[in-house]
Amino acid sequence: MTKKDLKPESVFRFFHEINNIPRPSKHEEKMIDYLVKFGKDRGLETVVDGTGNVLIRKNASKGYENRKAIILQSHFDMVCDKISGHEIDFFKDSIKTYVDGEWMHAEGTTLGADDGIGCAMELAVLDDDTLEHGPIECLFTRDEETGLTGAHGLDGNMLKGAYLINLDSEDEGLFYVSCAGGMTTTATFEFTPEQAPEGFFFMRASIKGLTGGHSGEDINKKRANAIKILARFLYKEQSKMPLRIAAFNAGKLHNAITREGEIVFAVPNVEKETVRVDWNIFCCEVEEEFNVTEKNIQWHMESTEPTMVMPESCGNKIIQALQAVHNGVYSICQDPSLNGMTETSSNTAVIYTVYNSDKGQCCITCSQRSNLMSNLTNIVNTVSAVFQLAGATSITHNDGYPAWMMNPHSHLRATAEMCYKRLFNASPTITSIHAGLECGLFAKKYPLLDMLSIGPTMRDVHSPDERLHIPSVEKVWRLLIEIIKECD
Repeated sequence: MTKKDLKPESVFRFFHEINNIPRPSKHEEKMIDYLVKFGKDRGLETVVDGTGNVLIRKNASKGYENRKAIILQSHFDMVCDKISGHEIDFFKDSIKTYVDGEWMHAEGTTLGADDGIGCAMELAVLDDDTLEHGPIECLFTRDEETGLTGAHGLDGNMLKGAYLINLDSEDEGLFYVSCAGGMTTTATFEFTPEQAPEGFFFMRASIKGLTGGHSGEDINKKRANAIKILARFLYKEQSKMPLRIAAFNAGKLHNAITREGEIVFAVPNVEKETVRVDWNIFCCEVEEEFNVTEKNIQWHMESTEPTMVMPESCGNKIIQALQAVHNGVYSICQDPSLNGMTETSSNTAVIYTVYNSDKGQCCITCSQRSNLMSNLTNIVNTVSAVFQLAGATSITHNDGYPAWMMNPHSHLRATAEMCYKRLFNASPTITSIHAGLECGLFAKKYPLLDMLSIGPTMRDVHSPDERLHIPSVEKVWRLLIEIIKECD
């Protein structure tokens, strides 16, 4: 398959246009301008709310004027991540794609199919005057990836439709009818930097090449977390010898499993060879532990120049907290119909160290999710308690987002199921997702909305391995135009 063979042509054409537009989260101004121009060029009612969400309305086709309006929704920001050494300016450069068999990839970066492909489907619907449908509202939201800012700020009077199809799911044939709520916890340790003791030797160690992935959907796949791996090593060494941390930096995004990280630390001169031997043994042990999921781990250790360090007590407490804090699946859904789906989890996402003159700071961010709001509170408190015990200077939480609970009487879902069976002679899987969808916030603002989330198959989103299954795009497109034709 080549790019010329991509079907449906209109969807992939718009996806290509979108990937020529820089759209990092919180910096989507060029995408907003593109959407506004798109709508106005076609004479469609186009509205931008105070948050930067864009709504484009299309009138019903002939004979469908009395139908209830359907809202199609996707977010237009993207996670911007790249492999080490790849040159790109996400604020200026296009995403370069290529096709390998049935999959579309990006050259060294995230692909942006999450959720550019959903946006492309919406644009294709708006652009095609041959489709049969009732009134259509296409909602494009901003900054989904770093706080659901667009959905949080959506005007409660903006939408008129009775049904909403979210196009931000990543498995063709799965109909998502509920999602997890989430919150992030950030612990800050403040300290006064100091010189390392006399006779200490400085070392730099790093890990790269981990698989990473989405901190919700991939959290149950036993993928190594760079922060937790490096903390394990420091904890083992700290128990054997005096150790001083100079820096611990890893991770970029609260919603991604950390793929790489680096530590700078100092140990007594007499212990440096012991540390090197321990590092080599540790690397082999970790590779054996993750031999199925992590095939490309890259380890590195070297000597480095002396620098300021954390006080011993502060560094030790940070190491102990990182060793203790929960990372991964916390509990499993008990409903047998959900086939052992993750209910509650936490991801140790980002750590960074900064020095400003006579002050130092180490910040750690963890992301918690749960499809049950009471257990979301519990896991947030569990993570917070670890850092409280470690003596964090402050612990803060973002506003979070609510879970979306299933509507057992959904007319939209019933219609979509009927359409899927008719098109593909198979039944879709009705399920929940352990990730945050904007549907949770829409349900809070518009409690009568009948919602469903669908999308083509993607893998390894939020990482440079992100890829899009091309044949699944055509299936979802066919399903989408059938739903908007049939839903009344």
